[in-house]
Amino acid sequence: MTQVEQLAAFVVRMKYEDLSQDARQQLKIRIIDALGCAIGALEGQPIKQLRAQLDDFGGNPLTTLIGGGKTSPDRAALYNSALVRYLDYNDSYIAKKETCHPSDNLGAVLAASEYAQRDGKDFMTALAMAYQVQCRLSDVAPVRAKGFDHTTQGAYAVAAGVARALGLDQQGVANAIAISGTANNALRVTRTGNLSNWKGLAYPNTAFAATHAAFLAMRGITGPMEVFEGNKGLMDAITGPFTLDWSQENLEAVCSTSVKKYNAEFHSQSVLEGILELRTAHKIQPEQIEHIQIDVFDVAYHIIGGGEEGDKRQIHTKEEADHSLPYMAAVGLLDGEVSPQQYVPERIGQQDVQNLLRKVSIQPDEHMSQRFPDEMPCHIQITLKNGQVLSKEKQDFEGFHRRPMSWEQAVAKFERLTTAYTDAAQRAAIIETVANLETKTVAQLTAVLQPSFAQVI
Repeated sequence: MTQVEQLAAFVVRMKYEDLSQDARQQLKIRIIDALGCAIGALEGQPIKQLRAQLDDFGGNPLTTLIGGGKTSPDRAALYNSALVRYLDYNDSYIAKKETCHPSDNLGAVLAASEYAQRDGKDFMTALAMAYQVQCRLSDVAPVRAKGFDHTTQGAYAVAAGVARALGLDQQGVANAIAISGTANNALRVTRTGNLSNWKGLAYPNTAFAATHAAFLAMRGITGPMEVFEGNKGLMDAITGPFTLDWSQENLEAVCSTSVKKYNAEFHSQSVLEGILELRTAHKIQPEQIEHIQIDVFDVAYHIIGGGEEGDKRQIHTKEEADHSLPYMAAVGLLDGEVSPQQYVPERIGQQDVQNLLRKVSIQPDEHMSQRFPDEMPCHIQITLKNGQVLSKEKQDFEGFHRRPMSWEQAVAKFERLTTAYTDAAQRAAIIETVANLETKTVAQLTAVLQPSFAQVI
């Protein structure tokens, strides 16, 4: 069998019962976290623009849009994935040379599961499948160094999860993954230089295309079975050879993902926790600060610290701000939090944060780089104008997979993100449905996600 056929056999073979109790609970935490991110994003400008396009173009109303309305499954995958992703507050997985956000798959798997009238166990299994495929391909087949985006691996993950939710047979699953993987090889320029709205929409676009591919496979459309190992396939064209024995895989990758504590790019989380701990412990006043020195592992430096992916001091938009460690450190020191409110245009443009971010210097540390990704280490040193030096070292943060976020903490984050758009009864209904998802249908889940916030749109 080809690699994609072996992957398809894995997708068809695994069952809900193959999920450990820990994996089931971690999935629920990721689901409530992602739904909180989605509801909290309803008023984002790109989200409104996307919704306007969906309303203009229409779509057979088969699946639910979070926040109200229905459309076709592929368009629901696009829109709901955009909601989950827009705030850049959803979960992350780190491999040595790749980082991804596996809950980016939720919107597509939810749409397919609703279309296919699945129950909560089916939905959780299909979502765990997407997590497994994306995380394991990130481990063995990184693409970032070759100039491609992590949505490249996502094309395989979404297709696998959607095909599983649709109940395709092994050949159908293989075709869905082959079509999607062949068609969706995205450039890393999405996340370098001056960042655009596409940073938050790149994966939703992949979710849209991969869902479309799975439905084509459901109709009998075939794809290239040598998408991985064939002439000009993924290995030949981008990643080089890699080995992944799908007969030995499980559904536990979700347990190795991490939930963000702060509304900020993932590699910043330890730094921000340390910055805010210093602020609280020493009651630092911004006008007292002379200089801020941050030493981090090389991946953080290159992506958000001014390394190979571009200068991080020219900050004008949300997309630039939440991928700028100087901005995030500065605004954290000023405001005492890093939440969606720190990315509104009025906050980004204020002179206090624009001045303070220019006092931040960031350097990669070789020893810290060797400790990554098992840790996310950093050293923070704040020099005050009176000569006092305050310092802090971190190895990870609350929410890192070695220090996981509890269900109660995830619910608290959900409440913070959704209070502006829901009342207590509505939030309680969503929380209860996710907490008991194995006893629910997907229709019950989408029902509590639809009508409550329609006034926001």
